[in-house]
Amino acid sequence: MKYLTRILVMLLIASGIYACGSDGSDGTNGTDGTDGTNGAGQVIGLTQKGRYSSGVFDASAAEIVAYDKVNNRTYVVNANSGHVDVLNSSDLSNVTLVTSISVADDLVAAGTVANTSLVGAANSVAVNGNIMAVAVEADPKTDNGWVMFYSTADNTLLRAVQVGALPDMLTFTPDGSKVVVANEGEPDEGYANDPEGSVSVIKVSDYSVVNVGFTDFNSGGTRYSELPLSKMVIDGFNATVAESLEPEYIAVDADGAKAYVSLQENNAIAVINLSTNTVEKIFGLGFKDHSIPGNELDASQKDGVNIKNWPVMGVYMPDTISTFTSNGKTYLVTANEGDSRADWLKDITDQTACEASGYFFSTDDTECVDEFSAKDYYDSDNVTLVNADGDPYITDNTGTAIHGGFGGDSDLYRLKFSYSLTVKKNGGTDFEKLYAYGARSFSIWDAETGLLVYDSGSDFERITANIYGADFNNDNAANAGDDRSDNKGPEPEALAIGVINGHTYAFIGLERMGGIMVYDVSNPYAPAYVQYINNRNVSVNFDASNFEEAGDLGPEGFAFVSSANSADGIPMLIVGNEVSGTTTFYSILSKALSQ
Repeated sequence: MKYLTRILVMLLIASGIYACGSDGSDGTNGTDGTDGTNGAGQVIGLTQKGRYSSGVFDASAAEIVAYDKVNNRTYVVNANSGHVDVLNSSDLSNVTLVTSISVADDLVAAGTVANTSLVGAANSVAVNGNIMAVAVEADPKTDNGWVMFYSTADNTLLRAVQVGALPDMLTFTPDGSKVVVANEGEPDEGYANDPEGSVSVIKVSDYSVVNVGFTDFNSGGTRYSELPLSKMVIDGFNATVAESLEPEYIAVDADGAKAYVSLQENNAIAVINLSTNTVEKIFGLGFKDHSIPGNELDASQKDGVNIKNWPVMGVYMPDTISTFTSNGKTYLVTANEGDSRADWLKDITDQTACEASGYFFSTDDTECVDEFSAKDYYDSDNVTLVNADGDPYITDNTGTAIHGGFGGDSDLYRLKFSYSLTVKKNGGTDFEKLYAYGARSFSIWDAETGLLVYDSGSDFERITANIYGADFNNDNAANAGDDRSDNKGPEPEALAIGVINGHTYAFIGLERMGGIMVYDVSNPYAPAYVQYINNRNVSVNFDASNFEEAGDLGPEGFAFVSSANSADGIPMLIVGNEVSGTTTFYSILSKALSQ
């Protein structure tokens, strides 16, 4: 029925049929009445209006974006150059580069560091009023980083404030009085150094900073018993809880009272009380059951479109997180990307230490592994996939297990899952359920209880498969078709929430496949799919020499701009595309529907 309703709506719009006032007696128009409440909703559509290209391919030249409504400028984190690019976006048909801010040079000039070699990448940018804030990591990244404050009037440095290790994201509170920073505390390769994750709260008026840590949650600590261990992941290598927790992204509620911090690798969210600068609680997100109808996924990159139910649990592990209010209640929205610790584990060559921490040691590659697939590591002595009766999950026509029950290329033979979590949850290596990274969806959660309110299920894979066929689940740096089905699928990462004419919308970016999913989430318990737009050309075989022909690749960061703040009075979505190095501007047109 909902699809018929959408078709009817679009036909009404296209034909221009709208109700007119009439007294009903002679067919002539009567006097206009007063406007009533729009009870039938509205339709919106994104249209590309502007685009700026850095000319740099697959080097993180356009990641996080922020909009300056006073000067109609857009700030773009260009990690490739170590700069923040400033774009003139007052005319979307001609977006130009104004200047590039070198954060390393400014830290040296301010006397904060001795030389630029001690400064790493810029990771995040935010604007409030006439102040821009940028998060900058140190080199090495395990040292404490900085938040740098700039005047948007002339882009001069106002102050640099030291925060925790690897400040990965920051945001202003709604009133602009504070900046809240997620210090990821990521380990170096091989886990030689693993700093604690933390959250910094900076008071803008005097640049004073409070660092909020998680040491009370360590084993034996005063708050360890509060951890919802059955619903989250604590798997740092030889790490304390505080070292294992890695704050990724922050959203602040409407009144600036609480900050919600996604602990991506930990499949959890921390709630920070911004009045007391303390951790109020941590809630685990649990796991998504892909064996339930509506939660299907494609598990192999060698079988085209094959979206079906499997005995797989998705570990939400959200990247971007946002908040919105409905009927006076706060809800959280998450883009469920998924993430592993593979980059840091692979340099651990001590088999005993690796296995003692719950990981799998690959003797062929001499490295510690958590991203496990039966194709790469299956052996009858280490893992099997069984049904509830303990029999092989997939067999041939003689009843003999195929690859220990994982099946072949069109089954679960290639799916990458978390070895350590799957072993823990199954109580051994005869697996009934596999625990895979990410949920291939976006979700809405009750901010008070942490309970799941809504999940988009298999929407993202089904919608993109309907459009692109076997070219769905593509990678973001090559057109290989179905390439990411075995590994997090479309990989939702970027997210923004915007209100247009009283309706609340979620905009979700698919990092691998590309493009933007749009949902009306005004009713958090019954969101409605609105649009999917993607300017990517999957027919182009591209590389660094012709990547511009492929369109936008790897959406990493979104910024929603309301009609009141945009230059032309039309709501806007700004997208930073990490792989194509492009910043793209979409106007959001809307049309009210009559009852």
